[in-house]
Amino acid sequence: MHRQKGFTLIELLVVIAIIALLLSILMPTLQKVKKQARTVACQASLHQWTLIWSMFTTDRDGFFHQGLGGESQTSEGRWPVVMRTEYRDLDMRLCPMATKPLSEGGLNPFAAWGVFDDGSYGSYGFNEWLCNRTTGDNAAKYYRHVNVRPADKIPLFIDCFWYDVWPFPENQPPLYDGATENLAGSNEMRRVCLNRHGGAVNSAFLDWSVRKVGLKELWTLNWYKDFNTHGPWTQAGDVQADDWPEWMRKFKDY
Repeated sequence: MHRQKGFTLIELLVVIAIIALLLSILMPTLQKVKKQARTVACQASLHQWTLIWSMFTTDRDGFFHQGLGGESQTSEGRWPVVMRTEYRDLDMRLCPMATKPLSEGGLNPFAAWGVFDDGSYGSYGFNEWLCNRTTGDNAAKYYRHVNVRPADKIPLFIDCFWYDVWPFPENQPPLYDGATENLAGSNEMRRVCLNRHGGAVNSAFLDWSVRKVGLKELWTLNWYKDFNTHGPWTQAGDVQADDWPEWMRKFKDY
């Protein structure tokens, strides 16, 4: 009788060590590819939203919904409620990098907002300065209609900690990545200054385009009519490297 020869213990250990080494080399690359795929999926979702917003405003002679301001979770003036008849897939409201709602243990910058009492949840926010409002102290600042310029610099729909964002040029950046607490009515730029896509967020613009926006670039966009794009957090406004929180200093300047 001949005994069948198998692997020795040493040979098995060598094979396992080689596999472990290969995995340690490949894993960072695989993780990078996975993140890139999620970024592309996020942009594809935002492209779908540009079509929805385009049709929505076309049906209203180019005007946006009124919106109500404040932090209501159930208001019928909120876009998740106003737009509900325009789409069927609820997950369209989710960036693939932020799918777990805050109420279910999600943590920023990778958390979705909600789930609210009306069932709303998502991880994109609407630029609140696009609402069709004609009263109040800031009435002159609103882009009420789609026919405005520069449309490719006006954010429409963007990666966001909340369902809307109402930023000002003097808003300060988050002290740490994901610092979004106590932002109601102030420092709302922090709602979108989220490191979800390699030092950037994805945004749809009022010309219906979609692209990545560097986190420091957020302060250079035309959020409302006379938004100061050369404000204190821009290179034109003489911001210094040390002015930024440490976690943001490595990102591209604008």
